[in-house]
Amino acid sequence: MNGKYNGLGSGLSNLYRLTDAKSRSISPENFDGAKGRGGMATEGTGSGCARELGVGWKISPSIVVKPGEVRTLADIEGPGAIQHIWMTPTGPWRKLILRFYWDDSEYPSVECPVGDFFASAYQGGFAQLSSLSVCVNPGSAFNCYWEMPFKKRCRITYENISADNAVLYYQIDYTLTEVPEDIAYFHAQFRRVNPLPYKSVYTILDGVRGKGQYVGTYMAWGVNNTGWWGEGEIKFYLDGDGEYPTICGTGTEDYFCGSYNFDIGGKYQEFTTPYAGMPRVIRPDGLYTSQQRFSLYRWHITDPIRFDEDLRVTIQALGWRNGGRYLPLQDDIASVAFWYQTLPAQSFPALPDADYLEII
Repeated sequence: MNGKYNGLGSGLSNLYRLTDAKSRSISPENFDGAKGRGGMATEGTGSGCARELGVGWKISPSIVVKPGEVRTLADIEGPGAIQHIWMTPTGPWRKLILRFYWDDSEYPSVECPVGDFFASAYQGGFAQLSSLSVCVNPGSAFNCYWEMPFKKRCRITYENISADNAVLYYQIDYTLTEVPEDIAYFHAQFRRVNPLPYKSVYTILDGVRGKGQYVGTYMAWGVNNTGWWGEGEIKFYLDGDGEYPTICGTGTEDYFCGSYNFDIGGKYQEFTTPYAGMPRVIRPDGLYTSQQRFSLYRWHITDPIRFDEDLRVTIQALGWRNGGRYLPLQDDIASVAFWYQTLPAQSFPALPDADYLEII
C-alpha cells in the first residue's frame, strides 16, 4: 500500500485526502463501466423516447429481464471495491434473485431476493428506511452502502424466476484500487420457513466456515397468531460452541434495539435509525390483509460479532399462552444474514422454489 490512502472507507473524516483510486460506475448506459464509454447506446428501453434526439439522450436507462433469464449486471476485474448500489426493480421482488461472486469463486457469496437484500421484503406501499448500510427512498429506490472489497474479480448476476418480464433500473458504483491483504469478503444469505414447525428454532445462518465478522440481520416476520410475538431470544454460536451460545439476547424487540413490544399508545410504532429499525408494519385491514407482518433490521456496524472458525445464528419465535407461559409460534419467517469472511465461499442451502418464496 506504500502508505498511500487507497480510497476505501470513505467518510467525512477522510474526504479531503487525495488518492490514486479510480471511480467507475456500471449501468445500462455503460454495461462494463469503461472509462469514457457512458451514454453511447444506440438502442435500449428509451430509444423510442429519444428517437428525435439521438445518441447520448437517455437511450438505455434500464434492462428487461425475461422469465428464466440470468443477466450479468457487473463483471469487474480487480482489485477494487463496490461502494454503492442503486436499484429500482419492477416485478415480484421475491422472484428476482441477486447473486455476487468474488474472485472466481464457484459458489455465490450473496444469494438473495432483491427486496430482502435491501431490507424490504413486502411489496406494495412505501416505507422510508434511513440507515447507514441501506436506504429505501420514494418510491421504490433501493440503495446499498455496504463496502465490498475484492482482490481479483467481482461478478453480480440477476435472475428472474417469475412468469413475466421484469424491468430493472440500476447503477453499481465502484472503485479500482489496491486493497489490503487482510480483507474479508461480503456475504449475504436468505432463508425462509413458512410455517415454522411447532417448538422449532428458526435458523438465520449456519454452515459458515472461515474467519470474519457478522454485520447485520434483516427479518420479514409474518405473525400467524394473535398476541405478542417477540419474546424469542437470538443466539450466536461462535467457534465450536455446542448446545449453548457465547452471545444470547433477551428478546426479539431487544435485539432490534427496541423495547416493550415496540408499543406506543397501544400500537406498533415504526422507526428507522442508522443502526436498527422496524420501518414497516403491515396491519390487518378487516378484509383481505388479514395477518400482521413486520420488517426489521439490525446492523452491527460498531459492534460486529467476530468469529475465527465458524458461526451459527438462531432466533426463537415465542408468544404467550394462558397461565403466563410462553407459546412457541408457527410463524412465516424470512431473514437475510450479512457478514464478511475469508474465501473460499461455502455453498448455501438451495433457495426455495418460486411458489415457496412468494409471500402469501
